[in-house]
Amino acid sequence: MKVLYNTILKAKYTGRPNRFVVTLDLNGESVLAHLPNPGRMWELLFTGVTMYIVPHDKPDAKTKYRVVGIERDGVVIMLDTNYSNDVAQHLIENKLIPGWEEWRVVRREYTVKLHGTSSRFDLLLTNDKGEEFLLEVKSCTLFSKTGAMFPDAITERGRKHLLHLKELQNEGYHTGVLFLVQWDKAQWFLPDYHTDLEFAKTFKEVAPSLDWKAVAVAWDDTFTMPTVTHECSYPSSILDTEAHDSGVYVMVMHLDHELDLEIGSKGMMHFKAGYYMYVGSAKANLTKRIERHKRKRKKMHWHLDYFRGHCEMIAGLPIRTSLDDAECTLADVVCVVAEWDVPKFGSSDCDCKSHLFGMTENPIHNKKFMDVVEDYRMNKLDALVK
Repeated sequence: MKVLYNTILKAKYTGRPNRFVVTLDLNGESVLAHLPNPGRMWELLFTGVTMYIVPHDKPDAKTKYRVVGIERDGVVIMLDTNYSNDVAQHLIENKLIPGWEEWRVVRREYTVKLHGTSSRFDLLLTNDKGEEFLLEVKSCTLFSKTGAMFPDAITERGRKHLLHLKELQNEGYHTGVLFLVQWDKAQWFLPDYHTDLEFAKTFKEVAPSLDWKAVAVAWDDTFTMPTVTHECSYPSSILDTEAHDSGVYVMVMHLDHELDLEIGSKGMMHFKAGYYMYVGSAKANLTKRIERHKRKRKKMHWHLDYFRGHCEMIAGLPIRTSLDDAECTLADVVCVVAEWDVPKFGSSDCDCKSHLFGMTENPIHNKKFMDVVEDYRMNKLDALVK
């Protein structure tokens, strides 16, 4: 079995200065490492988690090391997307993907021209009948306890790619996608309609026409080629009920100084310096509501409008759901993980203690808070998976 790396070291994650670089504690020494996976990975990157690194093989590299993997709950997860095509080829040629045993790889990065446009595909497959299969390979690193979703960030390029695959299929080509789910506990797979609703809608539209699979793979700390534990199910009916532009959201903001501020009819209120989480809901146009909250200049309407102009916006986290009581139940759970709340802020029309909560640490890097987001976005779907 092929081992991908000669020397693998373990280090502890300490920070991420930008999308492609992380800081690590390697035996007490602070080092920089290149991160070849540009995904957000908010559900994985917490201070102190174990990361797997290798010495950089490029002499002129800006970092001495390169990240290849990470641990979640003691499970090794592959992060090095440079090897996605190698892994896919290994699984296909060893007939480890259920339903694709007839196919074999004949070329990598194969280009097809259609209507004057050239498109390059990760793998070209063939079978004993001489048929061809154009395959794209995607690495999935967004998981819950038993589920997986893709992508973890908005990808207009990825959405257009799906439409192009469908167009080629209509022209007589055999096309598809292989999602390598780097979490062997994942039982089901869905497009991430919370993060990228348009991608999810497009996936729902084209999926019946494409030959695609999501397979859960298992790695160990030697990073020998993985095994396929199973093919993930696709509970598409969840998209019918849940993938709409409505639900709840959490706005994450940073206030770098203490502040006394008049909040509409509530009068003067005091705000500590720190990070804030505001819980809200929208029965329609959830995306526009979040974008409105991100803007500083606007007509004052909600309590948050008065506070927003004094904060740095960190993120808006949509949670698309059909649950009627999700806003108040989410606020109750966020209250538990927060360090303080602003009494009755944003909760004048309900019995909640507040809808604005604070903590000294950035919630995006706080595991307890991100576990709440994971629960509402993914774990609650387990009850709907058939």
